[in-house]
Amino acid sequence: MQDTGKLRLGVNIDHVATVRNARGSAYPDPLRAALLAEAAGADGITAHLREDRRHIGDVDIEALMDGLTTPLNFEMAATDEMQAIALRHKPHAVCIVPEKREERTTEGGLDVAGDDNRLAGFIAPLRDAGCRVSLFIGHEEAQIRASARIGAAVVELHTGAYCDYHYAGEFDKRDTELEALREGAALAHSLGLEVHAGHGLTYETVKPIAAFPEVMELNIGHFLIAEAIFLGLEPAIAEMRRLMDGARPD
Repeated sequence: MQDTGKLRLGVNIDHVATVRNARGSAYPDPLRAALLAEAAGADGITAHLREDRRHIGDVDIEALMDGLTTPLNFEMAATDEMQAIALRHKPHAVCIVPEKREERTTEGGLDVAGDDNRLAGFIAPLRDAGCRVSLFIGHEEAQIRASARIGAAVVELHTGAYCDYHYAGEFDKRDTELEALREGAALAHSLGLEVHAGHGLTYETVKPIAAFPEVMELNIGHFLIAEAIFLGLEPAIAEMRRLMDGARPD
C-alpha cells in the first residue's frame, strides 16, 4: 500500500554558508540556521560538502553532527575523500550526487546505469556503517532500476528541469516532465526504493510534487534561504510546510 502519511521536509542550509563565505566572516552560522529550521518544523537538515568547499566546510559538518537533534542528510560526491568523511561522522543519511567544479549547482542526476559496478562498491561500506544511502538521479527507468539493483535504500528524483520549465513559461514541457517524475516515483516505489525529490522547488512548484503518494521526503534549500531574506527563516519554512501538507489527502 502507498504511504500517504506526513511528507518529510529536509532543509538544505548550504547557502547560509555561501553568504558567510562571500565575506570570509564567521556569520551567518549554518548551525544556527539549522536549529531555526528544526524549530520551524524541518524533519531533517541537508548539507552538501563539495570538493572545493565553496559553501559548507568540514567544520560545519562537525558542528551539525554535534548540534542537531534531527537527522543530517550529508550530500557528497562519490569520491574517496568524501567516503572517508562520511564513514568518520556516520550521519543518518548520505546522498550521493554528481559534482563538477564548474557548475553553479547540481545540473543533473547520477549515471547509475553507466557506473553501477563502481557505485555499488562505493555505497556498500556506507550502508554497512548504518547510513541510509540515497542516490540523486533523474526519472529515467534505467537509472531507477540500476539504483535498486546496486542496493540503494533511497532515490532522490531531480526536479530541476520541471521547475525550470515552469519559470520559463514552457508549460507543456513542464507538464511532460511532471508526468515523467510521477511515473519514475511509482516505478521506484514498486522496486522497494524509498522515494525523495528535490532541486529548485518553490512555493509555486512544490504542491504537484508533494502530491505524489510515493514521495516520502522533499529536500529544499536555495529558495527557502532566499525567501528568508524577506520573511525570516522560520516563517519561510512554515509556509513551505503548509503547502506540502495541503498537497496530501487527509
